[in-house]
Parts: sequence; C-alpha cells; structure tokens
Amino acid sequence: MTKSYMNLDVTYKFAVEKLARKEPGEVARNAGAVYNEQKKLFTLRYLGENYSISFPDGSVKFTDKEEEVSLTVKILILHYLINANGAPLQGKWISFKELPDGAIYIEPFTRRTVKPMLSLFGGKQEEFVKLAKTIGAKEQDLGDTSVTIFPFPRVPITYVIWSGDDEFPASGNILFDASASHYLPTEDYALVSGLIIYHLGNLLQQSGKASN
Repeated sequence: MTKSYMNLDVTYKFAVEKLARKEPGEVARNAGAVYNEQKKLFTLRYLGENYSISFPDGSVKFTDKEEEVSLTVKILILHYLINANGAPLQGKWISFKELPDGAIYIEPFTRRTVKPMLSLFGGKQEEFVKLAKTIGAKEQDLGDTSVTIFPFPRVPITYVIWSGDDEFPASGNILFDASASHYLPTEDYALVSGLIIYHLGNLLQQSGKASN
C-alpha cells in the first residue's frame, strides 16, 4: 500500500473534510455522478455497482445491497469526487510512467497490477475479455487482447496483453487516458488498477467453481 494509504482512518477523515468544502452540484457535474439535493446524497457508479455517498458527512454505502463497503473503496470514491474537475477525455492513451510522479510508483504498480494480470490471464485471454465485459468493458485493438474498463464514469483504464510463445512469456501493460490526472491522484491509479484485476480474479475463481 502506498504511503498515504497506510493509515486508512486518517486518509478517509481527510477526504471527508475535503468533500464537505465542495459545492455538491458542481462535484456531481464534474464526476458524472447524480446529486439529490433533498436527500443530500450522491449516487455514483464504481466497478459496475451503484454507491450512495451522503453530503457533507461522506458516508459511503452500496445503493442496492446491505454489504459493508471496504474503507479502501470508500477512500477511492471520495478521492474521485474530490478530484474530478470535468476535463474532457482526450482519447490518447498514456502509460503509468507518464502520470504525474508515475515513475516513483512504477515498481509497486507493476508488481500489484501488471504481474497479477499476466499471472491470472496471460494464458486465459478469452476468459479475461468475457469477465471484463461483465463489468462493462469494451474490447480494444491493442496488443493481442485488450479491454477498456471504466471503474468510474470518467476514468477509462485499458488492459493490454501480448501472448507469449515458447521463447517469451506473455507480457502486458495498463494504459490511462491523457486526462487521468484531472480525476484521481497517481497513486490511486495504482490502487484501482490492481483492485480491478483482483475483482476479475475473484470472478475467474467463481466461474471455475461453477463449472466444476
């Protein structure tokens, strides 16, 4: 976990305080969320599910089920609402290194995102696409297999896999829209990219159990 996530309670409290200083209507417009003025409630989609975020106290809950939201996801959601400034997507893909200070986080980013992606799906690329589509992914024409996933409404992340052969193992990369810095801090991109792979890995495990 990157440094600012080591004390999650403090990080969450700080994010709540920053959100409370924002104008909620503007936050919703910039983030592609919906704000209910009467209920003082944002509705935001993250990884294919709806979340409700109360304002100004910043509590985060699933909209459609009773499960508890992890503190890490709560922080990610608040960070997105805080940082989103409505900048248009640029339609240009950049690498993690090209994000602000991305070079600082590149080693943990690779270890927690690219390597798990290849370990899980380097030899199961059809399953990768199929499972990614269950959370709204769209296929791309990069590498041998690639999909774009929107964890948040204005945050596209593209996962690319090149098939291996007898001489070389499968390789991959994870790309971001050039507008990425307008929506999340760089270290959050390292986190959310890995959480998506973790989520798809869980779906792969569940599908394996279902077929047994």
